[in-house]
Amino acid sequence: MRNWRARLLILSTSLVLLLAACSAPGIRFATSSETAQATTGKAAASATTTTIPAPAPTATTVPPITGNIPGSGALTQFQDTLRQIAAVAQTEVVQVNTDSGLGSGIVLDTAGDIVTNAHVVAGAASLTVKTNDGKSYAASLVGSFAQNDLAVLKMSSVDVKLTPAKFADSSKVQVGDVVLAVGSPFGLSDTVTEGIVSATGRTQSEGNGVTLNDLIQTSALINPGNSGGALVDLNGQVIGIPTLSAPDSQQRGQPAAGIGFAISSNQVVSVSQQLVANGSVTHTNRAYLGISSRDDQAGGTTVVSVVSGGPSDKAGVKSGCVVTAIGGHDVADSNGLSQVLSGYKPGDKVSVTFRLPDGSTKTVTVTLGERPITTP
Repeated sequence: MRNWRARLLILSTSLVLLLAACSAPGIRFATSSETAQATTGKAAASATTTTIPAPAPTATTVPPITGNIPGSGALTQFQDTLRQIAAVAQTEVVQVNTDSGLGSGIVLDTAGDIVTNAHVVAGAASLTVKTNDGKSYAASLVGSFAQNDLAVLKMSSVDVKLTPAKFADSSKVQVGDVVLAVGSPFGLSDTVTEGIVSATGRTQSEGNGVTLNDLIQTSALINPGNSGGALVDLNGQVIGIPTLSAPDSQQRGQPAAGIGFAISSNQVVSVSQQLVANGSVTHTNRAYLGISSRDDQAGGTTVVSVVSGGPSDKAGVKSGCVVTAIGGHDVADSNGLSQVLSGYKPGDKVSVTFRLPDGSTKTVTVTLGERPITTP
């Protein structure tokens, strides 16, 4: 009896809720046809649904690199060029051994004349030259010119075919030119390092009373033993002789990496030809203004003194003037002055523009003289 009453209560409650739902606005029951359609569609969807399995992970294989890579032709060609230049330069450079040290040298001719740095052979009691094939030959000093730190040796006998080096016009060297330094650093013959021309027209003291000018600065590594070797351009021609490195103040005077200096080829050719012919240097063959100067903070180079009767004195240049241009080429400092002059020869007439103490400018024509053996 109690169970029957509970069932009756549940049935009554359900009927009340059903009637309330039917009377609520916006709500209706689906018709029998709609119910059938929904049931049929659901069944169809269920019948056509396909489960796509997830793809299994696969290992990725990188194909091997074969043949020429697009876009790398220029770099490969550049590398081949460096290899060819290095191979030829190694036959043109020798190792110079003395009783107290070693350095490098450049073959001047097939007769066995070798140009090197004067400091490499200074005071040497014995000299030998080691060629690219590993053979060594006795040598003697032909002549030395300390002012330019250059010397020429003569091999006593030659039973090997020597390859004379070709020298470029160093006045045409530009910052950024790619170069190779060839020599025997620390006795490691045929060593080649590469770099660029970092600057031109540098002036550097060797610390022995000799000051070199019109030097080529390079980032190619120059170490002890490179002195007297070759600095070669991409045409395979010598543009200079590596001579010294800037000291590293942090390493107690050790050479600074990437800051080396080479004597320009124009100086090398002029001096070596005279030494081979005469055993001494009688003409520098270098253009000369006849002034001493220092850098000016406002740009240019200030004339400190004028050589009496010299080229500048004859043209009316006075001390205190600031040279700003020569032959239309801007002069930024004393190094720039040396670089510009290296492109001229004695006897050339050039315009010299300078700034006067009152701020005005003046241009005169100077007939360049020849730099004396000992500069006053």
